[in-house]
Amino acid sequence: MKIQTYYNHIRFYTPHHFVYYPVLIIFLIASIYLAFTTDQPLIWSFISVAFIFLFCLAFMLRQHYALILQNRIVRLELRYRYFTLTGKRLEEFEYKLTDDQLFALRFAPDNELIPLLEDAIKNSLPGDSIKKAIVHWKADYNRV
Repeated sequence: MKIQTYYNHIRFYTPHHFVYYPVLIIFLIASIYLAFTTDQPLIWSFISVAFIFLFCLAFMLRQHYALILQNRIVRLELRYRYFTLTGKRLEEFEYKLTDDQLFALRFAPDNELIPLLEDAIKNSLPGDSIKKAIVHWKADYNRV
Protein backbone atom coordinates (compact mmCIF):
# COMPACT_ATOMS: atom_id res chain seq x y z
CA MET A 1 0.00 0.00 0.00
CA LYS A 2 0.99 3.58 -0.62
CA ILE A 3 2.24 5.48 2.45
CA GLN A 4 -0.69 7.46 3.86
CA THR A 5 -0.39 11.21 4.52
CA TYR A 6 -2.73 14.16 5.01
CA TYR A 7 -2.87 14.69 1.25
CA ASN A 8 -3.89 11.15 0.25
CA HIS A 9 -5.94 9.89 3.23
CA ILE A 10 -9.33 10.07 1.48
CA ARG A 11 -10.51 6.64 0.37
CA PHE A 12 -12.95 5.56 -2.35
CA TYR A 13 -14.94 2.34 -2.64
CA THR A 14 -14.69 1.44 -6.33
CA PRO A 15 -17.99 -0.47 -6.82
CA HIS A 16 -19.91 2.30 -5.13
CA HIS A 17 -18.17 5.45 -6.37
CA PHE A 18 -17.13 4.34 -9.85
CA VAL A 19 -19.82 1.80 -10.85
CA TYR A 20 -23.11 2.27 -8.97
CA TYR A 21 -23.20 6.09 -8.96
CA PRO A 22 -22.16 6.54 -12.61
CA VAL A 23 -24.72 3.95 -13.79
CA LEU A 24 -27.41 5.57 -11.67
CA ILE A 25 -26.52 9.01 -13.05
CA ILE A 26 -26.73 7.70 -16.63
CA PHE A 27 -30.17 6.20 -15.93
CA LEU A 28 -31.28 9.44 -14.29
CA ILE A 29 -30.13 11.56 -17.24
CA ALA A 30 -31.82 9.17 -19.68
CA SER A 31 -35.10 9.23 -17.75
CA ILE A 32 -35.08 13.04 -17.54
CA TYR A 33 -34.38 13.20 -21.27
CA LEU A 34 -37.25 10.78 -21.98
CA ALA A 35 -39.56 12.78 -19.69
CA PHE A 36 -39.15 15.77 -22.03
CA THR A 37 -38.98 13.99 -25.39
CA THR A 38 -41.59 11.23 -25.28
CA ASP A 39 -45.37 11.29 -25.32
CA GLN A 40 -45.42 9.84 -21.76
CA PRO A 41 -43.72 12.53 -19.67
CA LEU A 42 -45.59 11.67 -16.47
CA ILE A 43 -44.26 8.13 -16.16
CA TRP A 44 -40.71 9.18 -17.09
CA SER A 45 -40.89 12.01 -14.56
CA PHE A 46 -41.91 9.47 -11.92
CA ILE A 47 -39.03 7.20 -12.93
CA SER A 48 -36.65 10.19 -12.70
CA VAL A 49 -37.85 10.95 -9.18
CA ALA A 50 -37.36 7.28 -8.26
CA PHE A 51 -33.75 7.39 -9.51
CA ILE A 52 -33.11 10.59 -7.52
CA PHE A 53 -34.55 8.87 -4.45
CA LEU A 54 -32.32 5.80 -5.00
CA PHE A 55 -29.29 8.04 -5.42
CA CYS A 56 -29.94 9.91 -2.17
CA LEU A 57 -30.88 6.78 -0.24
CA ALA A 58 -27.78 4.88 -1.32
CA PHE A 59 -25.52 7.75 -0.40
CA MET A 60 -27.12 8.35 2.99
CA LEU A 61 -27.29 4.72 4.10
CA ARG A 62 -23.80 3.84 2.98
CA GLN A 63 -22.34 6.78 4.82
CA HIS A 64 -24.57 6.54 7.86
CA TYR A 65 -23.97 2.95 8.90
CA ALA A 66 -20.28 2.85 8.20
CA LEU A 67 -19.46 6.19 9.77
CA ILE A 68 -21.40 5.63 12.98
CA LEU A 69 -19.54 2.39 13.58
CA GLN A 70 -16.22 3.89 12.59
CA ASN A 71 -16.77 6.86 14.91
CA ARG A 72 -17.40 4.57 17.87
CA ILE A 73 -14.28 2.57 17.10
CA VAL A 74 -12.12 5.68 16.75
CA ARG A 75 -13.35 6.98 20.12
CA LEU A 76 -12.58 3.65 21.78
CA GLU A 77 -9.15 3.53 20.19
CA LEU A 78 -8.34 7.05 21.38
CA ARG A 79 -9.56 6.27 24.89
CA TYR A 80 -7.40 3.16 24.97
CA ARG A 81 -4.34 4.94 23.58
CA TYR A 82 -4.72 7.83 26.03
CA PHE A 83 -5.11 5.47 28.98
CA THR A 84 -2.10 3.42 27.85
CA LEU A 85 0.06 6.54 27.52
CA THR A 86 -1.04 8.39 30.67
CA GLY A 87 -2.81 5.93 32.96
CA LYS A 88 -5.74 8.37 33.02
CA ARG A 89 -9.17 8.16 31.41
CA LEU A 90 -9.87 10.35 28.38
CA GLU A 91 -13.59 10.40 29.24
CA GLU A 92 -12.87 12.89 32.06
CA PHE A 93 -12.40 15.70 29.51
CA GLU A 94 -13.43 14.15 26.21
CA TYR A 95 -16.53 16.38 26.23
CA LYS A 96 -14.22 19.38 25.63
CA LEU A 97 -13.25 17.98 22.23
CA THR A 98 -15.43 18.09 19.14
CA ASP A 99 -15.91 15.05 16.93
CA ASP A 100 -13.75 16.74 14.29
CA GLN A 101 -10.90 17.12 16.77
CA LEU A 102 -11.18 13.56 18.08
CA PHE A 103 -11.22 12.06 14.62
CA ALA A 104 -8.20 14.12 13.53
CA LEU A 105 -6.22 12.98 16.57
CA ARG A 106 -6.39 9.35 15.45
CA PHE A 107 -3.69 10.11 12.85
CA ALA A 108 -1.22 11.28 15.52
CA PRO A 109 1.42 8.78 16.66
CA ASP A 110 1.71 8.08 20.38
CA ASN A 111 4.56 10.54 20.97
CA GLU A 112 2.54 13.41 19.38
CA LEU A 113 -0.92 12.50 20.72
CA ILE A 114 -0.77 14.07 24.20
CA PRO A 115 0.73 17.44 23.14
CA LEU A 116 -1.72 17.70 20.23
CA LEU A 117 -4.63 16.78 22.48
CA GLU A 118 -3.67 19.45 25.00
CA ASP A 119 -3.15 22.01 22.23
CA ALA A 120 -6.51 21.15 20.68
CA ILE A 121 -8.29 21.78 23.98
CA LYS A 122 -6.29 24.88 24.90
CA ASN A 123 -6.51 26.60 21.49
CA SER A 124 -9.72 25.05 20.12
CA LEU A 125 -7.88 23.80 17.06
CA PRO A 126 -10.13 22.56 14.24
CA GLY A 127 -9.57 19.01 13.01
CA ASP A 128 -7.85 20.11 9.83
CA SER A 129 -5.28 22.12 11.81
CA ILE A 130 -4.63 19.12 14.04
CA LYS A 131 -4.02 16.94 10.97
CA LYS A 132 -1.62 19.51 9.49
CA ALA A 133 0.27 19.72 12.80
CA ILE A 134 1.05 16.00 12.79
CA VAL A 135 4.72 15.47 11.98
CA HIS A 136 4.77 11.67 11.66
CA TRP A 137 1.42 10.62 10.22
CA LYS A 138 -0.04 7.42 11.74
CA ALA A 139 -1.81 5.88 8.77
CA ASP A 140 -5.29 4.40 9.07
CA TYR A 141 -5.69 2.05 6.10
CA ASN A 142 -8.82 0.36 7.45
CA ARG A 143 -11.19 3.31 7.33
CA VAL A 144 -14.48 3.26 5.46
